[in-house]
Amino acid sequence: MKNLVIHQVPYRKISYDRGIDHERHQVTYIGHPHRMADLPEELPCERITLDADEDLVAGVCARTSPADRYEKVLALSEFGITEAWHVRRHLGIEGPALDSLERVRDKVRMKEALVGSGLRHPRFVSDPAPCRPLPWEGPTVLKPRQGASSEDVTIHETARAALSAYHRLPDREMFQLEEYIDGDILHADGLVADGRLVDLAVSRYVNKPVEYASGVPLGSHQEPCTPAHRALAAQVVAALGIEEGSLHLEFFETPEGELVFLEVANRVGGAAVVTTHELHTGVHLPSHEIAVRLGLERPATEPPTGRHHGWLAFPGHHLAEDGVRETEVPQWVRAHPCVDRIHTLAPEQLTPRHITYQEWEVPVFIEASDPDPARLRRFLQDCTRAVSVTTRPTKTVSKTGTKTDSTREPAA
Repeated sequence: MKNLVIHQVPYRKISYDRGIDHERHQVTYIGHPHRMADLPEELPCERITLDADEDLVAGVCARTSPADRYEKVLALSEFGITEAWHVRRHLGIEGPALDSLERVRDKVRMKEALVGSGLRHPRFVSDPAPCRPLPWEGPTVLKPRQGASSEDVTIHETARAALSAYHRLPDREMFQLEEYIDGDILHADGLVADGRLVDLAVSRYVNKPVEYASGVPLGSHQEPCTPAHRALAAQVVAALGIEEGSLHLEFFETPEGELVFLEVANRVGGAAVVTTHELHTGVHLPSHEIAVRLGLERPATEPPTGRHHGWLAFPGHHLAEDGVRETEVPQWVRAHPCVDRIHTLAPEQLTPRHITYQEWEVPVFIEASDPDPARLRRFLQDCTRAVSVTTRPTKTVSKTGTKTDSTREPAA
């Protein structure tokens, strides 16, 4: 089989070689330079590198044609799902319809698809009238219709304040307003094949993704998947018409125990979701997704550990750029029986200015596990208070020749 892979997700997150036999199949990777650089040198494949600032779809279409006789186009990034539709159309390859792909990318389209399904979701407005209030009054979320990692998401105390912020946006047609739902946020990760769930695990966040954007640590840990969790995921798959691939579903659990849909993505979750899912279930989601999408036999699974697994990331995107980063991980954390691995950046390693959950890019990343999910949660919560990541002002020389501290607040 001849496959074209639009390479956007770090190779180490997907491990394409676990899902595709590169000796048996012809594989061409295409992508921007920074991503193509992470392909293993020994990987037997063809490589096509786009220009650094080149439009993805235009670049792929300019370098490929139907005469290449590709049989499948594989795009596993959230930011390549609809783009791959245009590439398939260019190459004359069948695939999912554009409207079905937009339902898992556009947060307005996905909630519109749930209307009449019986699933509760936040009330929302995508194009508010200029002089009309929102149909609710309390806390309100303003977020991009298409986005990830809670970038550009803001929470306002009242609907009126959120509406005012919306009207001040220069690109407000790219945003939506949504009522705030009080409760814990959980995520369900699994696999869909032929329109049905064939694998699922559920995790509960420690802190909230939107808080991570402002510098608060974020993590999650697995807990038992209940019939209600599975029913919710199955209803979302059916209502949105998801036919195949990985599922990353986020939902609320209110103080009253009600499950409320938040959003869904037709791709693997970030941070350590792939690793923890495989440890807990034996299923390596990316390679199983590749097999499903390419019509290949799914790989064998590994024996589950019998433990619940979790992770905790301490961000660095918000830290002062010209300060010296200082990280403190207490010895009791390092020696705790729940700890599986702790990743830390060396002081000289720069943290990206964009939001990232990658363990090799954040100042501190903890992987942990325990047979008891409640005990694991307590440990991760304790870590959010015990581990610190700050910046120390650098010394600068004034015009008088004296050394002074640059003025900035340490970032937590």
